[in-house]
Amino acid sequence: MLPVLLALLLSQTPHENPRQQGVPIGKGTKLAKVVLTAPSGGWTVDRMMLVEGTVSDSTIDPVVVSINGDRYLMRTNGGRFSRKFPAASGKNVVTVMATNKAGTANAQVTTFAQVPPVPLKAILTSDTDGVYTDLHIYEPTDASVTQAGDGPQLDGSKMAHVYWANTASPSGGTFFLNEQNGDFDQPAYGPYLYIHRAPPRGVYLIATNYWPSGDKAHTIATLNVSLFEGTPGEVRRMVRIPLATPGTTRVLAWINITGDNQGEIYVPTADPKPAGASWPKNLDETAKKVGSASDEGGGEGGD
Repeated sequence: MLPVLLALLLSQTPHENPRQQGVPIGKGTKLAKVVLTAPSGGWTVDRMMLVEGTVSDSTIDPVVVSINGDRYLMRTNGGRFSRKFPAASGKNVVTVMATNKAGTANAQVTTFAQVPPVPLKAILTSDTDGVYTDLHIYEPTDASVTQAGDGPQLDGSKMAHVYWANTASPSGGTFFLNEQNGDFDQPAYGPYLYIHRAPPRGVYLIATNYWPSGDKAHTIATLNVSLFEGTPGEVRRMVRIPLATPGTTRVLAWINITGDNQGEIYVPTADPKPAGASWPKNLDETAKKVGSASDEGGGEGGD
């Protein structure tokens, strides 16, 4: 009896919750064709860059978009996709990848943007449909750091909170609502996007608040962070982290802007705790307080 039950379980497992096993692939058995109608290449002076096109297999949803290595997931509608993204100063290599049972097809275009560099950018995506992995950014303010005997102390309640319900900060940070196909409340893959074109010095916190639907157990969240993009001081980090408990907030990264074109990224799940004089000494305590406040306040998908 045991071998029969084991065989039955093994035969069923690959078919259960397929959307929890990563980005789904299309059902087509013929390699898809991807056509990029925008950007068209050449030069641009626009700060926002339209990525638009078609994929021949309409069952592919989403497509994977890479812009200079930053990963986005973009929904399709009848084989079409369209969304604007912040352009990087200088070269923008845009690659769109579409995967079905026959493999992965791609199209690539390079556009040069004559725009100022983007000093701070954060992109959050999820590998599961039907969930919210809300992006939350906490920015420094004049009152968010105080000096104590053992060094600077951070007060999370005094930081500026930028997220889906408060899309602009006093210092100029911008949260882009996840608008795709005319809908401004898209769950699932994202991308959730935040940029600051003139970030003040100080410590920033990047977190996600997880709200799955009833039949989704977990997802993998991917955060891409870049500092001083398009300059010699450019810094990039990717963070991939599993999310499983509904309503919880997880700190993905800390950023410390220490000067012009100077800054550090600290990832708690991968890096030793920073010990520099410019880092507050109570990061862990601040993360717990911010997480508790966000959990009580709910998320975009929990309203």
